[in-house]
Formats: sequence, C-alpha cells, structure tokens
Amino acid sequence: MSTQTPLVIGLTGGIGSGKTVVSDLFAKIGVTIIDTDLISREIVKPQQPAWQQIVEHFSETILLPDKTLNRRLLRDKIFADSNERAWLESLLHPMIRCEMQRQIQQALSPYVIAVIPLLTETAPNPLINRVLVVDAPEELQVARTMARDQADREAINAIIAHQTPRPIRLTYADDVIENNGDLAQLQSAVENLHQKYLQISTNDR
Repeated sequence: MSTQTPLVIGLTGGIGSGKTVVSDLFAKIGVTIIDTDLISREIVKPQQPAWQQIVEHFSETILLPDKTLNRRLLRDKIFADSNERAWLESLLHPMIRCEMQRQIQQALSPYVIAVIPLLTETAPNPLINRVLVVDAPEELQVARTMARDQADREAINAIIAHQTPRPIRLTYADDVIENNGDLAQLQSAVENLHQKYLQISTNDR
C-alpha cells in the first residue's frame, strides 16, 4: 500500500437529496466511506469528553432517560440560537476532523468519500480535495424526507431554510450528481465519477 494520502472527496447535498444512496453505491465498488454523522454520534456517547462538555453547557435537561443526548432537542436549540450552534460546532468540528484524518490515513482505496451533510454551511474543511454535490429539486427533497422520516412538510421546510440554498451550494461543487431519475441513472453517474476520481488520484497527485 502506498503511503500517499488518498484523494478526499467531500460528498454533500441538501436533506433528502440522496447522499446516503450515493455513498452506498461508492461503497459497493470498494471505495472507503467516511461518515461524519456516524463520527459525530460516536464522540457524543455518554461519558465521552464532548458529551460531558455538552451536558455542562446545556444541563442534564438535554439528556434522554438512558443518558444519551436528546438529539432532536439539541437540534432545536441550535437552530433557534446561532450562538449555541456556533458553540457546538467549535466543540465538535475539531474532534470530527481528527477522527476523519485517522480514517483517511487508514483508507485502502485510492480515494475516499467523506460524507459531510453541512460541508457548505461550515468553515472550509482542509482535509477535502474536491466537493461532490448530490442535487435534487426541492419538492423531491421534501417528498423523500417525508417518506423516510415520517415528518411533516413544515418541519422539513424549516430544515431546508437553514441549509445553504441550492444555487449557492452548487457553486461549491467540483462535481454534481443530479439525483432526479432512477437508480440505474444514479449508478451510471457514480461509475463515471469513480473512473474520473481514479484517474485524478493516479495522475494528478
């Protein structure tokens, strides 16, 4: 195995755009996937340093009976107060990036896909070499999320309103997957990008 750091593709997109489906397709062809949502869940497990700081900051009212974080309540708090959101991001993002770096160094594929839902909403991530945006019309985002989460339209629209608007998100993109067709079209788009990323990781790094 080469000691060269692999190419890191930051995969992002709005809620309901299909990020998980796309990352699963990359995983099926052998690409290492780094899931920052999973990392964020791991580092806030009970008694972990981040968990302790969050409880000290928000009090134990932020906990569920089993002592895990009430993620819905925490999300409501940070959506309602930008200062609280900034505090939480300043706590968690360095920890998440540290774990990302560890997983990147252990990757076995020539490039890795780092799934970062809020990539365009936060400060630039120095670990990311290219940005891949999964895009879908807003009405399709809402319909998918309603079906997936059994959530109401108003709640989903509120989340979308807090995310980077589609036109602006697309300006961050080096590559775009339009996820408004069927699975076969999505698989074809992923395979095309796979070949592109293999070429970049071989020739340009």
